[in-house]
Amino acid sequence: MHDQAAAGEVVTETFDYDGGRQVTVYVPPDPPEAVVFAGDGQLISRWGGVLEAAGAPSTMIVGVHRAGDETLRLHEYSPGFDQERFAAHERFFVVDVRRWVRSRFGVVLAAERTAVFGVSAGGELALAMGLRHPDVFGVVFCASPGAGFRPPGVMPGSIPRTYLVAGTQEPFFLENATRWVVALRDAGAEVVMTERAGSHGGAFWREELPLMVAWAFGP
Repeated sequence: MHDQAAAGEVVTETFDYDGGRQVTVYVPPDPPEAVVFAGDGQLISRWGGVLEAAGAPSTMIVGVHRAGDETLRLHEYSPGFDQERFAAHERFFVVDVRRWVRSRFGVVLAAERTAVFGVSAGGELALAMGLRHPDVFGVVFCASPGAGFRPPGVMPGSIPRTYLVAGTQEPFFLENATRWVVALRDAGAEVVMTERAGSHGGAFWREELPLMVAWAFGP
């Protein structure tokens, strides 16, 4: 499936963070019923048309662009490598970007209508943000997570509803996703896990997003 033509608007803003980091927002044609904050924003912000084509609830996608350097990306997305770098990105993602979305677009939605989404290392970011900020992100969408961030020994008392997906041809990432499913379910969280035919970076990430949104925000 190629990127669908979208009726909504795409807005990109450059922030001071890290010498100039962009955020790209997909603004749906109808008032948003839900908002999805995502890492790897230069990729995921383009998927609004896929949601429209699928008839998903009207959803704003706020895509925070990744660092150009892959090591820095991992350090920003997973809390175990460089705590200072992770904390700086966390403040940017959770505080600065959300404040801008509120002022620029007038969008303030309750946690149960707000998701955090990520793919690969970004899947670790989504899990970390959800576990650390369940009052902000009531839903986690996680595709093919890496292994840099693993379930903590003691889970927080409040855990967002979580939807994981991984491909049958990416056994390492499927194993990571399955590990999270077990840990989250053991902690009493509401979890969905989908196993798809596909390899890492496959189109199934994009095609899964409408299913995630329908599950979290549908009627």
